[in-house]
This record gives sequence, structure tokens and C-alpha cells, in this order.
Amino acid sequence: MIERKEITGVLSEYDFDKTTIGVLASHSALDVCDGAVEEGFRTYAICEKGREKTYTEYFKSQRQNGKIIRGIVDIADVYTRFDEILKSEKQKKLRDKNTIFIPNRSFTSYCGIDEIEDNFRVPMFGSRNLLRSEERGIERDYYWLLEKAGLPYPEKIKKPEDIDSLVMVKLPHAVKKLERGFFTAASFSEFKQKSEALLRQGVITQEALLGARIERYIIGPVFNLDMFYSPIEEKMSRIELLGIDWRFETSLDGHVRLPAPQQLTLNERQLVPEYTVCGHNCATLRESLLEDVFELAEKYVKATQRYYKPGIIGPFCLQTCVDKDLNFYVYDVAPRVGGGTNVHVSVGHPYGNTLWRKPMSTGRRVAMEIRRAIEQERVEEIVT
Repeated sequence: MIERKEITGVLSEYDFDKTTIGVLASHSALDVCDGAVEEGFRTYAICEKGREKTYTEYFKSQRQNGKIIRGIVDIADVYTRFDEILKSEKQKKLRDKNTIFIPNRSFTSYCGIDEIEDNFRVPMFGSRNLLRSEERGIERDYYWLLEKAGLPYPEKIKKPEDIDSLVMVKLPHAVKKLERGFFTAASFSEFKQKSEALLRQGVITQEALLGARIERYIIGPVFNLDMFYSPIEEKMSRIELLGIDWRFETSLDGHVRLPAPQQLTLNERQLVPEYTVCGHNCATLRESLLEDVFELAEKYVKATQRYYKPGIIGPFCLQTCVDKDLNFYVYDVAPRVGGGTNVHVSVGHPYGNTLWRKPMSTGRRVAMEIRRAIEQERVEEIVT
């Protein structure tokens, strides 16, 4: 793990009047860049060849006398692969631009946790060591952290033979790197039937199936709670609820649009829905549930501070289900910018806007924290 003092040494060479906000051009990059522009920063997107036009062409920035009049991406470097950002000369280019880098899920997936922890010598907004907790199945993953925090999460079923009610089987997709090969089952026989079909179709692998997590299915709506923790806030709450989103998933959302009799006529390749995220939408919660949201966030923050020092910094997302009795269950945690924050772009979100009295997206809140830290000469407290 790169020590924090090494990153502080890099910061000592920075000209903060020329700070650039950098991000891997995927996942939530538009939100990050939009928020950075709103707070007066220039932006730097690292793109992969073949999927770069969103950033190099369609959202490229145009400025007049330094003022932005269109778009949000100032600099866009295009590499053959995302992980070329790890090359020493590419990192130097980021540092030469006084870049503070914002990690997202694509960054950790395409570049690798080990490399990010040990070899990425660019100041990173947020908690570098917490990114590893997102890797399900390691010794101190987010489930371990949820247990230490005393947070509710779906009950784990030890082995397929123990399935006695509806469960979710969680494992990676065999082909789609960032996606899931999840499926549901209500019995051991259904588990065998569905898993064998998915194996034949190449959606999952036998190795992944053997390491799958099986957990009791929570029947209820899904809410992704887009939170923020500020270590430099002195007067008001350090924990903020910026927004709530929920997902559109293929082919699941197509299945639920079909009447039950029609679902039963689908062939083997169509019968088991996939859970590939393709979009998000905004949501709100009834106000009587907001206290529960903040309690979840408080417990998570305290656990990260105890077990993953210095603890969470900046944005994090608690992905939850709510059951019929209005109980929350945390089924996933993103210790960085969540995947659904592009729903906030430009317009913000009702909760963030209400709190800050102006359009406040997750991306803008990140940039605002960097701006405040620069003004207070406390940047070393928000980067790792």
C-alpha cells in the first residue's frame, strides 16, 4: 500500500490554482466532470480506444477566455487499454496537470486493486484502502464490515442443499467484466436447473459457481443511497444524503413486463433473466424512513474509521432493499462514487439540492470538497 505521506509529498509539488480533476472515462465519469466544471476546475478523462467518443467528441468542452460555454471534458487521453494509466509516464502526465483523481468501479475493475494500492502514485480523492472491501469473498470484504458495523444484510445460506425459500445466488458474469451472473432459486432442484442452464450458455463458470454467495432474497424495492462523508466539516453534520437511485437491469426488466403465462413459454436462453445494469433513475423515500438511512450511514462510517483507517472519505453508496415491514437490508456497498449518480448530472438531486440550496450532484459535491480543502489548506486530509 502506498503510504499517505508519499501522496502528501506529491501534493507538495502541486500548484492548486491549476488543479485538474481526473477520472477514468466510464461508469460515473460524466457526473464527476460535470461537477468539477461547476466548481471551476478543469477536467481530465482517461479513455479506452473504441469507447472514447462520448468524452473526446460529444461532451468535449468549449471555453471562451477560460469560461466554459459547452461540454465538460477539457482533456481526454485515449489509450489502447484503460490500465495503461498505470504506466509511470502516464501517471507523471497526471501529476504534471496537478490532477486529483476520482476512483470509480471501472477504475478498480480494469486497473486492478493491487496496482491501485501499490503503484498508482497520483493523489486520489477518497479512501484508497477501502476500495478492496468491495471485492466480495476476501477476508475483510464489505459483508465483514457490515457485520462489524452491526448493519442488517441478507442472511447467508451456507450451501445450495440448504435452500428452503427464495434466494439470490451472487457470482460474476463469465463474459461481461463489470456485470453479474446472478440468479434466483427457491429450492436446491431449481438451483441445479438454473445453474446448469447458465453454465451451458456460458453466462457463468463452474469455478465462479463454487464460490458463489447464496443469500436469502429480500422481497421489496431497491434503493441505492448516495451518501457523502466530509472529514473537514467542522460545524454541520459530516454525513450527507445526496440522492437515491434505482437500476434498470437487462434482461430482468424485460421479464417483469411480461404476463406470467408468457414468461412460462420462454425457451432456455430466455427463461433465466440476467441482471446487467444499463441505466438508473431517481427515487425518494418517505420521510419517516430517512432517520433509518442516516443510522445506516453513521454505523458504516464508524466501522470504516475503526477497521480501514482513515475511514471513508467523500462519496459512498449503500445499496439496500426494504422489506414489507419497512426494514432496510444492505446487500452491497460502493466505497466510492456510486454507479447511478449520473442521474444527478447538472440538475443535482432533491436531497443534495435541499441541503446545499443549489443544484448538488455527487460529482459537484466531490469537487466542492476539493475546493474547500484547497481553500482551507487541508487537501492532505481528503486524499490517499
